[in-house]
Amino acid sequence: MSIAGFSYAELHNDMQALLSGPDHLALLLVWGTVAFSAVFTFWQTRGPERGWRGFLRHCLPQGVLTHPSAKADFLFWLSRRLFMPLFVLPLALSTVTAGYVAYRLLTAVFGPATHTGPASTAVLCAFTLSMVIAYDLSYYIYHYLCHRLPLLWELHKVHHSAQVMVGVTKDRVHPLDELLNHWWNGIIPGLTYGIWLFFAVDPVELTVFGVSAYTLRNLLMMDVVRHTHLEMSYGKWLNMVFLCPYYHQLHHSIDPRHYNRNYGLLLSVWDRAFGTLAAPEPGEHFSFGLSDNEHAEYQSLLRLHVVPVVKMVSLVCGWARRQAARTVRSRRHDLPRPGRPVKG
Repeated sequence: MSIAGFSYAELHNDMQALLSGPDHLALLLVWGTVAFSAVFTFWQTRGPERGWRGFLRHCLPQGVLTHPSAKADFLFWLSRRLFMPLFVLPLALSTVTAGYVAYRLLTAVFGPATHTGPASTAVLCAFTLSMVIAYDLSYYIYHYLCHRLPLLWELHKVHHSAQVMVGVTKDRVHPLDELLNHWWNGIIPGLTYGIWLFFAVDPVELTVFGVSAYTLRNLLMMDVVRHTHLEMSYGKWLNMVFLCPYYHQLHHSIDPRHYNRNYGLLLSVWDRAFGTLAAPEPGEHFSFGLSDNEHAEYQSLLRLHVVPVVKMVSLVCGWARRQAARTVRSRRHDLPRPGRPVKG
């Protein structure tokens, strides 16, 4: 379908291209960030046990990989492969719709788009940066809502129920949470893309040695490392702009002082701007999980999928009962009261 030069199919294909990258090189770079973080944090700790044995214990602490939470993570990661094709549709629909709305509104205000030539390098740089920022802001808002809205929190508890973090913990996300996240994350980037499509022809992302800017973003935020015990910090100055893995590990902390902190993905500027940033104390270590030992309810593949749905249904039913009780009380209050007898 094409309206005023705007094609749903083209935008869908473009957005899929934006959100994908060369798999093999990206995987190699991901493992490179993990290896670098392991070496760097080992050097920083300067623990009593040095050498290869100390390094291996630093990378694989005793009891982590055999913990029930880790086993559930690996099973959840494997099962997630089954749901992956479903996650493309809500992202595509919301992105295409948001982009189309932005494009049509601009057409109504400024008239049909007119372009004089291909986008310049400066425009491509600005476009790529704006798309990264748009996605990052979108993630921050959704993540914030996951911790504030009870129904979303029940889904998001799956991610926070991990008592140990083993890299694949990053994918410990309930399928419904993932679907909603993909749907939401198409809106702000889709609007941004629609604006660029109107003013700057059909911009494409920049690549560095064939690696997309979005893959480089994922490498910089170290999504695997931030879901391990490796307390990787970027240093004082870089932490002012980027959210390092150490800050995200604080977000998973079971300590009440750390609740509702560090929602960001790549950038720390959103947490800093909205007052949700918290920096770890020097040498601070964290325990992970949910309060009141609630994480014990989520340590199997079946329970990770079923428990959140049961709790959401319970919330909805409880709300419905309270509403019904209020209605009954209101009706009783509105009934006419019998008058008092008059004394003669």
